[in-house]
Amino acid sequence: MCGRFTLNQSAEALSQVFHVESVPDIAAQHNIAPTQMVVTVLQNPENKKRELKQLHWGLIPSWAKDAGMGAKLINARAETVSEKPSFRSAFKHRRCLVVADGFYEWQRQQGKKQPFYFRLQDEQPFGFAGLWEKWRSPSNEEIISCTILTTAANELLQPIHERMPVILEPQDYDLWLDSQVETPQTLQQLLRPYPASAMTAYPVSTLVNNSRHNSLECIIPLSEKNAPVNQLN
Repeated sequence: MCGRFTLNQSAEALSQVFHVESVPDIAAQHNIAPTQMVVTVLQNPENKKRELKQLHWGLIPSWAKDAGMGAKLINARAETVSEKPSFRSAFKHRRCLVVADGFYEWQRQQGKKQPFYFRLQDEQPFGFAGLWEKWRSPSNEEIISCTILTTAANELLQPIHERMPVILEPQDYDLWLDSQVETPQTLQQLLRPYPASAMTAYPVSTLVNNSRHNSLECIIPLSEKNAPVNQLN
């Protein structure tokens, strides 16, 4: 699954990686949690240009009776996303990139949960495969929400967790964002584990266990002498 992630990048870096013309300054976020607002990239269906938007993390289906349902739908399994009633319409018509530069997973060690931080080797921002949905409350309040797709863990994550978020390759962004592409088979081929060789990981402080902690301390390694996670038994 993916329950926490980070984004600490300049507007210039986001503009270059995601080819978005207008990028506001975004405050550093070292511990993004469900139900918070997250940075996403959507494609404008009229001019085909990419746009940066902040969406509510936790997808609220259009038919939901209340917004609380979104807290249960922060992730969607890639293997079944085209079939599940909560996600299948968005999978066909409303896909997005959820912007990040790292994420956390936890490993149970001696009865406790030890957080690990995962990022790309080059420390560049990347896009999780995401879906978005528009929901309107009985009082006419509109919420645009999103979810992050997950897949089987790669070799780096397997010792920590059996699932990982789908990180898309930059060359696949256009296909994923194109709302005219509706064939599940075409889209499913993008939902694969990201190469472990292009990622790195290390244990971090349990500060991240509390979503109120949003400081640089969350991503600092416990010790520079820790062995890389892919060398752990």
